[in-house]
Amino acid sequence: MTAARPAPLRIVIASRESRLAIWQAEHVRQRLARLYPQTAIEILGMSTRGDQILDRPLSTIGGKGLFIKELEVAMRAGRADLAVHSMKDVPMDLPEGFVLAAVSARENPSDAFVSSRFASLADMPAGAVVGTSSLRREATLRAAWPQLQVRALRGNLDTRLRKLDTGEYDAIILAAAGLMRLGLAARISSLLSPEDCLPAPGQGALGIEVCSDRAEMIALVAPLHDSATDQCVRAERAFSRALGGSCQLPLAAHAILECDCLWLRGFVATPDGRQMLTGEYRGNPDDAESIGCALAETLRCRGATAILEKLGLGR
Repeated sequence: MTAARPAPLRIVIASRESRLAIWQAEHVRQRLARLYPQTAIEILGMSTRGDQILDRPLSTIGGKGLFIKELEVAMRAGRADLAVHSMKDVPMDLPEGFVLAAVSARENPSDAFVSSRFASLADMPAGAVVGTSSLRREATLRAAWPQLQVRALRGNLDTRLRKLDTGEYDAIILAAAGLMRLGLAARISSLLSPEDCLPAPGQGALGIEVCSDRAEMIALVAPLHDSATDQCVRAERAFSRALGGSCQLPLAAHAILECDCLWLRGFVATPDGRQMLTGEYRGNPDDAESIGCALAETLRCRGATAILEKLGLGR
C-alpha cells in the first residue's frame, strides 16, 4: 500500500483583491488549514484587467476571462498554487494546462433586488432606474418589466452598493451569494425566484483552479469538492458552452437535484428581451453534461441559432 503524500509546507492562493474575492479565498484558506494544520497557507492578492477597466461593459472588453488571466499567469509561473473563483465568472473553456480541481457546495444561487426605496421590482414606477452588470439580467428585466430603465453597472460589490446609495440608481440587481458571504444580507430587499430571474451558470458556487500537471495539488483540494453542486454546475456550463456562451450572449442556466433527477432550466435571449427562448430538461445526474447539451440542442431547434447569428455569435 502506497503511503499518503505529505502535505506541502506552503500553499499560495491567488485571488482578486476585491473584498468578496478575498473573502472567498480566505474561506478556502480556512478549510484547507483545518485539513492541513502543518501547512502555511497564504493569499496572494492581485488586480486583474477586469477589475481595472470599469468604464466599459464587460461584454466589450474581452469577457469574464479578464478576471482570471493574471491569476493563471501567477500559477503558471509558480508564484501561486491555486486560485479561487466565483464559478459564474469562469469562462466556459479554461486555457490549456488548467483544470477545475474542486467545486464547493453552493450558496443561494438567486439574484437579489437591492434598493433603499422599493421592496421589489413590482413596486417600482415607470421610468425608475435599475442597474445591472449582466446581459442576462438586462434581457430578463426588459422582457418582464419594460417600463423600467435598465442601465449598466460595473465595479466590485462595494462600488455597486455605493453607486446605489449615492442615488445613481433606484435599485440594483446583484448575486445574493456575494451579499450573504460578506454579511450584507440585510441589504437584500427581496430575492428573485428562478421563475422571475433565472440565475447564471455556476452562480453561487466557488471553483478551485490549479495547473493540470499539479497532481498533488489536485489531490489536496479534493476534500473541498461537493459532487451534487458539481453535477448541477457541469450541466449549466455544458448548456452555455454548447451555445457559445459568453458575456456577449444573454443566457441563463440553473440546475437542481430532486428525487435522484437533475432538472435543468435555461434560456437564451437578445439583450432587449424581445426574443427569449426558454426550456428545461431532466435526466440522470451522472449525465449532467449530456443534459446541458440536450437542452442547448432543443433551444437551437426552436430558434436559438437565429438569435446567436443576430448577435454575431452563430456557429
